[in-house]
Amino acid sequence: MNASAPFAGSPIVRTGFAPCDASDAVDRLVAAMGPDPLELVILFVSPQTDLKQFAEDLDGRFGTATVVGCTTAGELTESGYTEGEIVAVGLPKTHFAARTMFIDDLATINAEARIRDMIHNRKALAARHPNWTSEFAFLMVDGLSTREDTLAANLSLGLGPVPLFGGSAGDGEDFGQTFILHQSTFHSNAAVLIQLRSNCPVHVFKTDNLLPTEKRMVVTGADPTTRRVYEINAEPAAREYARILGKDPEQLSTFTFAAHPVVVRIGEQTHVRAIQRVAKNGDLQFFSAIDEGVVLTLAEPEDMVAHLDRELNALNGPPKPAVILGCDCVLRRVEATQKQITGDISDILTKHNVVGFSTYGEQVNSMHVNQTFTGVAIYPPETN
Repeated sequence: MNASAPFAGSPIVRTGFAPCDASDAVDRLVAAMGPDPLELVILFVSPQTDLKQFAEDLDGRFGTATVVGCTTAGELTESGYTEGEIVAVGLPKTHFAARTMFIDDLATINAEARIRDMIHNRKALAARHPNWTSEFAFLMVDGLSTREDTLAANLSLGLGPVPLFGGSAGDGEDFGQTFILHQSTFHSNAAVLIQLRSNCPVHVFKTDNLLPTEKRMVVTGADPTTRRVYEINAEPAAREYARILGKDPEQLSTFTFAAHPVVVRIGEQTHVRAIQRVAKNGDLQFFSAIDEGVVLTLAEPEDMVAHLDRELNALNGPPKPAVILGCDCVLRRVEATQKQITGDISDILTKHNVVGFSTYGEQVNSMHVNQTFTGVAIYPPETN
């Protein structure tokens, strides 16, 4: 694997890759960014990285560019699904303008102040580049904070017509601690919002390969603050979920949850409410907001390979995107691994120039969702 070269023929967005244990990892990433001045560098960092040493090596290395990032539950590189890598995405000043907003304490989100800052940032970007018309926002947030739902809902009030997508930072499949990178420091219980303006056409999207069934269940006991469900249909949660599946509750696993997710209907759309694990007392721990009275519908996945190829093909114009920056739920990776299709998925991601990371949850506009692929397709600038 070429650990530093950007995608051939794609100078619009710079990409670089390096093994997380390489002593010269930062040197490789800097070299991959090329000589053009960068507005922003986004880093997706394997949790296997020595974060303290990496942060020290990183300080000041990308010149005047703003540098942000997060830890991952796996990386999306030029080879598709990988682990133990660091991914760098560089946005040149010739095509992008950005403003970042760092939120250092998710327990005390000041929505009113954040909305004011977002409106100010958007106006500043428009004044800087009045002839650039493409806008989008990208969010990275601590994936173990349980605050993603509240954060996405609050930030949406300041977005106006600007589409937002994002991903929750990961820690492989350990679920120990996740981090947001800002100003050469890794922070927990934090988030960073990037607001961007570009002369490149962009398209923000979300997709999942899940089809709702006729099997439904009602949450009759839950603690929404901890995203824990202790009763479904007035029965112990894990036992009732297993009964509906026709499975032994003692055999529930991450793969079970990936293969048999539940969704909620909001308006005309369904959104995944993925289960993270079974607690020792038989409660179900969820990845996103859940409350009593919610009706959950069991969903079954359609073929992930065919679905992903179809969805990414639909993003081809012409022209084809120069790059797709993607956030892919870790449960999709788990499903692909269990079904032994990671090679096929990787081939599709490579074919469509996808870079990004595997997440503990995804954000799209005002929603925090799970088992979903979100992203932005960035196209070459239109010429007269």
